[in-house]
Amino acid sequence: MPLAKISAYINRLAEYSLSGLGLLLSAVVAAQVFSRYLLNHSLFWSEELARFLLVWLTFLGATVAYFRGAHASVDFLVGRLSARGQKAAALCVHLGALAFSIIMIVYGWQFAAFVRLQISPALSLPKWIPHGIIPLSGTIMALHALAFTGQELRRPGRDR
Repeated sequence: MPLAKISAYINRLAEYSLSGLGLLLSAVVAAQVFSRYLLNHSLFWSEELARFLLVWLTFLGATVAYFRGAHASVDFLVGRLSARGQKAAALCVHLGALAFSIIMIVYGWQFAAFVRLQISPALSLPKWIPHGIIPLSGTIMALHALAFTGQELRRPGRDR
């Protein structure tokens, strides 16, 4: 149960972060449009920042969607299974998500370390910062997967 509470708390932080990142992305794009079309001057850094923010929004959004069960799914077969079969299917899904999360953590960490000395051209940020969202979101998703697996194991699996 404590793992489920930690997972819910981390998800709430991710949701707040998504709100802030979304507002920031909207402001950056609006400033670029205003500057380009009304002031006839382009903000050289806005496109790169918008791209980085969109990547962060995408990866964090995937963790929130997983937590909420909002990813697209095809469940017409699972709905026809017995309660034990549905439980087994849910466990397979969450264990698969855990495996995918571990891949994101390992390879995301390796890639972020690989590009750590590179600097982004417009913002002069180390490239590990925008790429660091991959292992971070993998860690969040792994936490959710572990919490969901534990909840599924505690759920009774009696047949109908």
